[in-house]
Amino acid sequence: MRRRPIPLATLPIVPLVALAACSPDGARDSGDADEAVTAAGVAAGLDFGAISAMLLERMDLQPGERVLLVAGQGGGRWDALVPLLRAGVAAAGAADLGAVDIYGGAVAGAEPTEFTTMLAGGPDGWAEALGGVDVAVKLPGATPDPSVPTDVYRVLQDVLRGGHGRTVHFHWAGKTSFGLEELPMDAHADEVYQTALLDTDYAALTEALSAFEAALRGGTVRVTTPGGTDISFDVGDRPVTRQDGDASAARAAAARNLIDREVELPAGAARVSPMLETVNGAIAFPPAMWGGERVEGLVLRFEGGRVVEVEAETGRAGVLAEMEDGGDAAGTFRELAVGLNPLLAIPDGVEWIPYYGYGAGVIRLSLGDNTELGGSVGGGYVRWNFFTDATVTVGGEEWVRDGVLVALSADDS
Repeated sequence: MRRRPIPLATLPIVPLVALAACSPDGARDSGDADEAVTAAGVAAGLDFGAISAMLLERMDLQPGERVLLVAGQGGGRWDALVPLLRAGVAAAGAADLGAVDIYGGAVAGAEPTEFTTMLAGGPDGWAEALGGVDVAVKLPGATPDPSVPTDVYRVLQDVLRGGHGRTVHFHWAGKTSFGLEELPMDAHADEVYQTALLDTDYAALTEALSAFEAALRGGTVRVTTPGGTDISFDVGDRPVTRQDGDASAARAAAARNLIDREVELPAGAARVSPMLETVNGAIAFPPAMWGGERVEGLVLRFEGGRVVEVEAETGRAGVLAEMEDGGDAAGTFRELAVGLNPLLAIPDGVEWIPYYGYGAGVIRLSLGDNTELGGSVGGGYVRWNFFTDATVTVGGEEWVRDGVLVALSADDS
């Protein structure tokens, strides 16, 4: 058999809807009627009923399972999703624990429950209470402030690490420039993400991710780019997380690490932290900010998974400063992620990367803390680096060629 390139999906560009007065996560002041109208206009392009139905389908709730929704603070266009999800939870025979914001506060329009009232009392009792949650949904905007010592979702992650439960990371962000800068969401990105959530062939995605995992187990991985990246490593028996959108209890029962229990929707990436001692070679990075400085021509060289040399045309001091601040983790190879969802590929004619690199042909080569992937390098520092023109071979067989996913053709056997 041989492989042939799959053309990346071209998604329709829809008319832009005004985003005036809305922040990237859709937050708004509830007392401002004009802003409320604007937020409603933005939300008009989204089918909340279909979105809710798909989230519930992917969770495959079982009778009696205890379900909690975690939202952002201050309300926003996603408020309308909360009652739909809660009604679906009840219809499935699961226990609706209610909805709280990331710090245990009330959510606009969601009447309190006994459980959410208990969480509102403060974090002292969170560990015990959240230890009984079977499924949690992290809604858009539920992003904690790193300066705050704790929040509901971080406590839920401790529950997951202990081997109980599962969460749905229902994000609606991750629009990234080619220079690795986060960009605000707009109506086109909404359309891309809604299409990926609702129209993905989840069975086919599972099959593709499983095939890629099987290949990873059997051969050395090599990643190259025209800019000079040439790095290789082995996966061996390391956990490979297949982000195929399966948020069922059966899938969680087979989890080997934290991110196996944190199911991303939209879905699409295979993620693995390889055997560190086998990571050797160089990564040539696109221009980006490091340590507050613009850096160009950066090449990091690795031996045994650790950075041994830093070269840069400009901004080398910024790289060194960031790596010093990040500690040992900043100089350690963290993760390979390969996007396999054609509906999250880079849309034709745009210069941004959708949804954290989960789209077909997009590669992440990351640095830092790998504990959520089942590794032993801690410290908290994480840096994602996207590559849109990489070639990935596994055991000498191409899976991605120059940024285009390659398909196995049975006709060529």
